[in-house]
Amino acid sequence: MQTLKLSVLFCWLIVFSCAEKPALKAEKKSFDKNTAEKLKWMSLDEATAGLKKEKRPVLIDLYTDWCGWCKAMDKKTYNNKDVTAYVQQKFYPVKFDAEGHKSITWNGRTFDFNQRHKTHDFAIYLTNGNLSYPTTVIIPVDGEPQAIPGFLAPNEFELIAKYFGEGKYGKVSFDEYQKSFKSQW
Repeated sequence: MQTLKLSVLFCWLIVFSCAEKPALKAEKKSFDKNTAEKLKWMSLDEATAGLKKEKRPVLIDLYTDWCGWCKAMDKKTYNNKDVTAYVQQKFYPVKFDAEGHKSITWNGRTFDFNQRHKTHDFAIYLTNGNLSYPTTVIIPVDGEPQAIPGFLAPNEFELIAKYFGEGKYGKVSFDEYQKSFKSQW
């Protein structure tokens, strides 16, 4: 009889422990989705309008639809809560399709899709012709575009974003800044 009671008790423990885990996982996922804020990307026109109100660097995510590393950077870096909060606070974030066909104007100059190169002239301008995807482009206040090619994990992104976001670009060499930098993400 004692063995039967222990067997029933053991079965109930298994049933309840298995039933609770998915519920807890679903609750945790729901909680994470509600607390993690998504990065609010702007159009180039919105960033231009923002610059007229408040000077801050423009961060451009230069991507293509077919680029796997671009998708990985969206998922792993731009969905990171620390990256999102910092970029939203310190930059005008713009997502730009390097193979888009829409004409755009930046600083009084119009850029179009370049049929010969099968890419947008704005992407060529931002990267100085060194196209690579993804590329993170930061345009400092009153500065020229600085293109950083390749996938950046959140901790790699932090170093670069804070160099520009804290206004160190042009005042302190990147190497010097990097030596004293302490990652927090």
